[in-house]
Amino acid sequence: MAYELYYWDGIQGRGEFVRLALEEAQADYVDVVRGSGPGVGTNAMFELLESDQVPHLPFAPPFLKDGDLMVSHVANILFYLGPRLGLAPKDENLRYVANGLQLTITDFVAEVHDTHHPIATSLYYEDQKDEAKARSAAFIRERIPKFLGYFERVLQQNSGGPRHIVTDTLTYVDLSLFQVIEGLHYAFPKAMKGYATRYPGLAVLHEAVAKRPNIAAYLQSKRRLAFNENGIFRHYPEVDLTT
Repeated sequence: MAYELYYWDGIQGRGEFVRLALEEAQADYVDVVRGSGPGVGTNAMFELLESDQVPHLPFAPPFLKDGDLMVSHVANILFYLGPRLGLAPKDENLRYVANGLQLTITDFVAEVHDTHHPIATSLYYEDQKDEAKARSAAFIRERIPKFLGYFERVLQQNSGGPRHIVTDTLTYVDLSLFQVIEGLHYAFPKAMKGYATRYPGLAVLHEAVAKRPNIAAYLQSKRRLAFNENGIFRHYPEVDLTT
């Protein structure tokens, strides 16, 4: 039975971290909201979320349905999928290390989101532009170096590096770091200029993931949505600063 991924249509967003793992593993999956016909589409997701007949419903997408089981939150989904897709460390202890790294990525992604929605998600970016500019300046100055510097140190300490952050084989964390670097390049091209010099391990990892045959094919396919100003990584030139 195919995995069912539920996430908003039209944006990469948090769902993209799950898609990358499914695509790399060539897993059989359905991107439910992006489909058409009975049982798929946006209405199918809302019907499920609003159901009174299904126990343990997720709060919001993304979530993954595997038979009767529903798993929510990106890090939790990847923790579940990793061993099944061959994208998790074989050592059980290192699986918790990988999960911790993925949860740190979750924190980082939340801060990316807050650069363009620093006051409220219910307000448009245009309603909070001054606050977004101030928040983005602090993010570029303090948080990008904090997070990327941390991941760079972990990469350099990993005996299986520099293309992998845990062990010497590909894990879902590598794929997620690739997505973070891609997103930061889109959202903050000025701030990311010269990043490969500052974070050489991350640059090697990013390039290695991009060259993997299944990922390269996915990036060129119609299944890979383009970054845009409705997702998490948004490019607003007025908030992008050089470091």
